[in-house]
Amino acid sequence: MDEKVKQFWYNFCLKHNLATDTKVDAWAFGSSKEDADELAELVDKGIKTATTSEYVPGYEDISNIGDWNIILDGQGEPVCVVQDKVVEIIPYNQISAEHAYHEGEGDRSYQYWRKIHDQFFEEEFKANGQKFYPQAPMVCEIFEKVE
Repeated sequence: MDEKVKQFWYNFCLKHNLATDTKVDAWAFGSSKEDADELAELVDKGIKTATTSEYVPGYEDISNIGDWNIILDGQGEPVCVVQDKVVEIIPYNQISAEHAYHEGEGDRSYQYWRKIHDQFFEEEFKANGQKFYPQAPMVCEIFEKVE
């Protein structure tokens, strides 16, 4: 975490009466600067309140309810802070239209979400030397923007 992000978190902790050593992750959505900017803006506006990521069995550092996250834009600048409210591992082909809607992207339809995420996960799995499959386990998070 760079100094600007650390200072952002420190100020957030002081404002919200949290211990300044409270664990936090800072990250950006998507696979490009444009994706990161667009999706961070949706979170900041309260439109995007969910996300989906690949679950890697044995990887211990998955999100938990109550976790804090700083959402970054495409330049690595802090945009807002969210806190996880629900975290579930679900097979990709069983992710609901409701979850897709809460991801806030495009027209918020399941069809749009599925098209974009099929492409995203096919590329992500390929980059990791794997083949994407419909039952792939995914981490589905619902979060709340705090600031």
